[in-house]
Formats: sequence, C-alpha cells, structure tokens
Amino acid sequence: MASSYQASFDDIRTPGPAGIPAAEAARRLARLRRIAWVMDGAFRLPGSRFRFGLNSIIGLPPGVGDAALAAVSLYIVYEARKLGVPGPAIARMLGNIAIEAAAGSIPIAGDLFDVAFKANLRNMDIIDQHVRSAR
Repeated sequence: MASSYQASFDDIRTPGPAGIPAAEAARRLARLRRIAWVMDGAFRLPGSRFRFGLNSIIGLPPGVGDAALAAVSLYIVYEARKLGVPGPAIARMLGNIAIEAAAGSIPIAGDLFDVAFKANLRNMDIIDQHVRSAR
C-alpha cells in the first residue's frame, strides 16, 4: 500500500477537487494526512520498522475509545466528500471504518487487528487516488 502521508500536494496550482481553490484543497489534504498519520502511524516500536498510532492506544479500553476513534475516522470521510471524492470511493472508506470498528470490538485480538489494518491511512490512499486522478 502506498504511504499517503508521504505524498506532497504542494504542487497543486489549479483549482482543487470539487472546485475548491487549490490552496484550500492543499490545506485540507495536509490536515487529513496529519490526522491519519497520528491515528495510525506516528509512533515506531524501538528497534523495528513497526509503526502504530493513537488509534492503537486509545482503542485499548473497551467501548468509549472505539466510538471516539470511529468519529475521527468519519471526519476524514466527511472531508473527503467535501473534496469531491465519488460515492463508490466513499463507500470503500466507510467499509474500511466498519471493518476496523467491528474487529476492534473484539478484546485483545481486535486491538492487534487495529494496529495492523490502519483504516485511516488506507482511506487517505483512496483520497490521494482521487486527487491525482482529478488533476
């Protein structure tokens, strides 16, 4: 899977997706990229290439943590819609969130799944694909 958080949108000079001014689209994409990175990959396990984010930490306590994490993930989808990401791609993004939320509700095994699945970075890849194709 491509690392969407490493993608650069500084070179957007034409109107962005959905008619949003290029500078505004670039700001939104940068904000979404930061959120996805912090949620899914900001920390590294010392001595390894294994990365995890706040999603892995906040989701450990059952119940409330998973609901809050789903809300953050849904915010990324909301912004994607405002950026003009088409319906089928939005459905894939919602599917990623549903998979992570369902699996994350399983004690211990779900937490391990959350660490590996990284729905927010997957969803950023979907957004990046749309932005690249809209150019």
